[in-house]
Amino acid sequence: MNTWAVILAGGAGTRFWPLSTAERPKQLLPLAGDRPLLAQAVRRLDGLVPPSRVLILTGPFLVERVIELVPEVPAAQVLAEPRAASTAPALVWGANWIAKRDPGAQMLSLHADWAVGDEAAFRVAAERALQTARDHDVLVTVGVKPTRAETAYGYIVPGGALGRGSRHARRVQRFVEKPTATRAAQLRRRRALWNTGLFAWDVERFLTEARAHARELRRGWPALASGDAAAFFGAVSPAAVDIAVLERTKRLAVVEGTFRWDDIGSWDALFRIRSADSHGNIVVGNVTIGDDVRRCVLWSEDEHLAVSGITDLIVVRANGHTLVMPTGSADRLKALVQQL
Repeated sequence: MNTWAVILAGGAGTRFWPLSTAERPKQLLPLAGDRPLLAQAVRRLDGLVPPSRVLILTGPFLVERVIELVPEVPAAQVLAEPRAASTAPALVWGANWIAKRDPGAQMLSLHADWAVGDEAAFRVAAERALQTARDHDVLVTVGVKPTRAETAYGYIVPGGALGRGSRHARRVQRFVEKPTATRAAQLRRRRALWNTGLFAWDVERFLTEARAHARELRRGWPALASGDAAAFFGAVSPAAVDIAVLERTKRLAVVEGTFRWDDIGSWDALFRIRSADSHGNIVVGNVTIGDDVRRCVLWSEDEHLAVSGITDLIVVRANGHTLVMPTGSADRLKALVQQL
């Protein structure tokens, strides 16, 4: 049984303006190290899924950039989503593409824009999820222990053991999406897990469950069967796979991973995923700082940036624009970008 990986690499990435643009969104940026996030995602699969069985789903205007960035993935397996419709249509489309070419295959689903702290532990969790899917004929989501009361993530409340011989897998009691700070703290105390979005399943089982439960996709199945991707995406309603399929199926399990995981949702996330200097600053690129700068994110790829005497600020110079804002103000950036 072959295993494929579907990497979701769409999205505009406006949360990292001015560094991110429509032509170079978050997943194509080196936010977590020297290599772009998408390239790291492909490399993370080494020893688990070969590049010849990687499928990348991205935006129509990003296909050429993605092919250049990860040449080890066959160009014919970098597919353009006809429109952004969230994860359920994309993953059904990807699973159907695989099923037509490799019947009986398994599939991992992951996003291109994560930071993962322990890649060996990531691969262990992914293999356990695949094994659980094989042994129990279920869809599997991978969760990790929260390190803070995060309100921007979804949570999984695990239930009882999945069955005999399933040491690493449990049933899913419920999902909680983006809770309040108080609720997030409660979930953490009760040992709920962050829903990473790393999924594993047999392709045919996933398609069967999607047909049974994803009513948002019902009008698109005939077009999918005929191979008309544009008509399929045009007929469906946007829906997250968590809601359209996972929350509705009874064939679901969760495997706990031990790797560090971050969705990198804002400039502030760089404090968690990059190494700071002795004064708590994250400094990337052509930047000169005084020794009185504290707890700042400072990023300039090309033009020289010099700062002194500032504390708790994000300063980014890129693409002819400069961003200066207090740390902890991610919500304001979206509104600011909309004004531009």
